[in-house]
Amino acid sequence: MKILIGWTVAALVCAACSTSPSRMSADARLALYSAHAGPSVDSFRLLGQLSRWEALGNEALVVWTRPNEAWLLEPYGPCDGLDYSSAISLTDHAGRVEAGLDYVLVSNPSSIHVPCGIRGIRPLDLAAIREAEKARRSTTAPVTPAGH
Repeated sequence: MKILIGWTVAALVCAACSTSPSRMSADARLALYSAHAGPSVDSFRLLGQLSRWEALGNEALVVWTRPNEAWLLEPYGPCDGLDYSSAISLTDHAGRVEAGLDYVLVSNPSSIHVPCGIRGIRPLDLAAIREAEKARRSTTAPVTPAGH
């Protein structure tokens, strides 16, 4: 019961953490994050709450454990409701989220948490992602005619 209460509190706290929809599609964001993800790791430390999170469709998500530390999580199969949920929480074991043992708990509008097993965890190179996003914006910026 104590764990269930912890999950509920974490979900409520993280309800406001979800990022707003990006101009890039979920598939494009997943490709960007995958290109800048390190090799799989067994676990990561989660002390307290998530800084924020972002669903990448219903096949993956990114969680920020600190403003400059993020992880690409890959669930076993599609994670129902992830792409439109307003809140998530993560299970953990003694402050560590472990691939193969822990779950992403997705809140749906009726406050039922749907568990999605975590198959893979990959650390993200946030500096490289920022650079790639900056380069993308500079190549897609509208060109204004001279003299205007």
